[in-house]
Amino acid sequence: MFSTFTGPSLLRKLAAVYVLLLCAAVCMAGKHLVMPTAQPAKTYPAHDEHPSEGVTLGLDPYDMADKASIFSVHYNDVGLLPIFVVITNDGEQPVSLSGMKAEFVTVDRIKIPPATEDDIYRRIARPPGTISPNPLPWPKKAKGSVSKDAMDEIQNAQFAAKAVEPHGTQSGFMFFDVSGISTPLAGARFYLTGVRDAKGNELMYFEVQLEKYLSAPAKPK
Repeated sequence: MFSTFTGPSLLRKLAAVYVLLLCAAVCMAGKHLVMPTAQPAKTYPAHDEHPSEGVTLGLDPYDMADKASIFSVHYNDVGLLPIFVVITNDGEQPVSLSGMKAEFVTVDRIKIPPATEDDIYRRIARPPGTISPNPLPWPKKAKGSVSKDAMDEIQNAQFAAKAVEPHGTQSGFMFFDVSGISTPLAGARFYLTGVRDAKGNELMYFEVQLEKYLSAPAKPK
């Protein structure tokens, strides 16, 4: 009687249970993005402060593997540079970001706008070995080949704030297509325009030299 419970049938059942448990463990181990805590923009080495307007723009590129490990997608491997964008409003009135425009300008004066969600989906879906410096032509339909976790990460990571309240800070990532550029941060500049005060007046444009980030002393671990 004992032998009937230790035969191939029981082993198959145990194997099936093991596979189910393993799959569950893999699913539970899925990585979810934990956004970095934004500090006041002026505390970042790469920043541009407008004291008279009370607004500061700070940048923190995620160009190194240890920093980029917060992501499940290896953006740098597919030619995308994530930059953590922080805007602090030290004034007494809110500022509007709904019409702002960001631009990454390389040392060779190549102007690169932030990638849209669809841009990022297409880049991830394209095999890394086939990426060319020119992002066109990309596959027209790539969203279906991007995992749900990756899509959630992209949506949650991107800078989405439309305003910054008085004495407040807003932050998020912008992704730039730097494929084919060996050292994209060297000599590069970041421009931000279209930030407006509570009366609708546009603030002076922000300009950040990324060399400030590259030359900053390393933080002690």
